[in-house]
Amino acid sequence: MNRVLIPVSLSAPPVPLAADARVHRWGGETMGTTWSVVAVLPPSANGGGILQGIQAVLDGVIAQMSNWVPDSDLSRFNRAAPGSWHALPDDCFHVLQTALQVARDSGGAYDPSAGPLVDLWGFGPAPRRDTPPSADQVAQARQQCGWARIELDIGARRAQQPGGVSLDFCAIAKGFAVDAVARYLDAQGLSHHLTEIGGELRGHGVKPDGMPWWVALEAPPGVQRESDEQTLVALHGLSVATSGDYRRFFDSGGRRYAHTIDPRTGYPASHALASVTVLHAQCMMADALSTALTVLGPQAGMEHARRHGIAACFLVRHPDGFDEHLSPAFAAMLA
Repeated sequence: MNRVLIPVSLSAPPVPLAADARVHRWGGETMGTTWSVVAVLPPSANGGGILQGIQAVLDGVIAQMSNWVPDSDLSRFNRAAPGSWHALPDDCFHVLQTALQVARDSGGAYDPSAGPLVDLWGFGPAPRRDTPPSADQVAQARQQCGWARIELDIGARRAQQPGGVSLDFCAIAKGFAVDAVARYLDAQGLSHHLTEIGGELRGHGVKPDGMPWWVALEAPPGVQRESDEQTLVALHGLSVATSGDYRRFFDSGGRRYAHTIDPRTGYPASHALASVTVLHAQCMMADALSTALTVLGPQAGMEHARRHGIAACFLVRHPDGFDEHLSPAFAAMLA
């Protein structure tokens, strides 16, 4: 039997479905992964025009926030001279503000300035590696990091480059892009849709049969549930993101080094936590919080989730399998 999660503040669909409404699907590639959108369209809707609009939204996020693209706004900021101030596009500035708030709340477990460490460990634009860097290299990269070094001029929507800071939005921009596509669909008068980028999702409204957008929560390889039980969540005004140590990693000397870097130490997070799934109204927040909780680990992560009312599911490895720990906000959604 499947477990079911339902938003605590479940509301009626925003717009009644037309009798002749139809489901349309689009998909493609972006940000080094794939994306897909499912939406309920009236017969008069232009599916081709909507596809172009979605692609424009995704291209816009890349142009502003990708550190893999040399001429993006983020890349230009990363190369800027020490002490210089830079006006950022509204979306990029909003993501930076949010990232710094998550960094502040988590005590630096999430740090958008950890780009040099991500590159050093081979998980950014720099070449991949199959052996860990030296302690001296880690110490040198850490000197370039520090979210608290970044000053903002909120009125002018500017950020100061303190010198050598390399912002990396990989743990938040994908979630923002999901939100941005959802907002675009709403603006087109499409009130019933499901957006997914690289496994992160946000749903609005319902399907033509009146049922919500049911999504099975991601689980690490090797997780066995009784009778193939799945945990299904109704993404009705809700987003989901999962951070896990099984996605990108390399093995060296009998040890696995996963892509989630602890900015406080400079090394990949090293504890028994296999994955963290976060449910939140905003996919951007679910994205960043799942990373922060992964770095914090099972105990500190659960304490942080309790204190901030975060709906989170922690899967912790042990010799005989996995243990699951649910935050109160997550457990409250169980039907």
